[in-house]
Amino acid sequence: MRGNVWTPRTTEREEDPVDEEAERERIEIGLLLEGLFRLYGYDFRHYAYPTLRRRIWHRLYGERLQTVSELQARVMHDRNCMERLVSDLVIHVTEMFRDPSLFAAFRQKVVPLLRNLPSIRIWHAGCSTGEEVYSMAILLYEEGLYDRTTLYATDMNEGVLQRAEQGVYPLKKMREYTKNYIHAGGKDEFSRYYKAAEDSASFQSFLRKNIVFAQHNLVTDRSFNEFHVIFCRNVLIYFDSELQAKVHDLMYESLCRAGVFVLGDKETITFTKHAAYYEILDPQEKMYCKIK
Repeated sequence: MRGNVWTPRTTEREEDPVDEEAERERIEIGLLLEGLFRLYGYDFRHYAYPTLRRRIWHRLYGERLQTVSELQARVMHDRNCMERLVSDLVIHVTEMFRDPSLFAAFRQKVVPLLRNLPSIRIWHAGCSTGEEVYSMAILLYEEGLYDRTTLYATDMNEGVLQRAEQGVYPLKKMREYTKNYIHAGGKDEFSRYYKAAEDSASFQSFLRKNIVFAQHNLVTDRSFNEFHVIFCRNVLIYFDSELQAKVHDLMYESLCRAGVFVLGDKETITFTKHAAYYEILDPQEKMYCKIK
């Protein structure tokens, strides 16, 4: 119109540089994770994004890089860098008889269910460095069940599996582990189960004889047996809802009827499609019995 100065009408706000940078970073992380999966077989694509992002940046600082794209390039061409990144993405936090009340409840509520079985199969999914597995071996030994039990200890990380199979831990940890063992209802002297040498402690060979260590990826691999008990503790908290549902399917498929499923204290089956197929064995310790 004459006499007026035309100015363009803005119907949308200008692009926020912060939003653009965040989107760029999310794309970079997506490409990094896709590369890890396609080249090395590690699938972190459905892990919880905030946790992934934090740990990826931790590795960026460790490698003295500036961008996720730089990290991707290094990971694609340097297997050692890939292994460092994978170790960062999968934090291994475990200890002997961790959460002692769980093991005490297991003695009271699950052991009686196992006594009538001619053979027992127990799966520790995401076993990390093996402390939980050896804890269960000790418990079953004290309950007279170990000789007819096979413990399957699996993890996606080959390095931690090798450490688990060795069964050697820092000697300084034994005092703390002894306290856990006592609170878990231990029936003997904890020191009888390991040999001390300088600054390390190695568990007795009779505890290892019925443990099968194997690499298994909960994200990509399928069921490999039918189990009477499955421990999958503090693993699902790192996954998004889609991947949690997939792992719950795997656990349900792998558990025999009347089998026991044990989750971590922040995990639940309540909102899964399999919830109606379990009964709660112990709500506090997140132990469930499969009924269908």
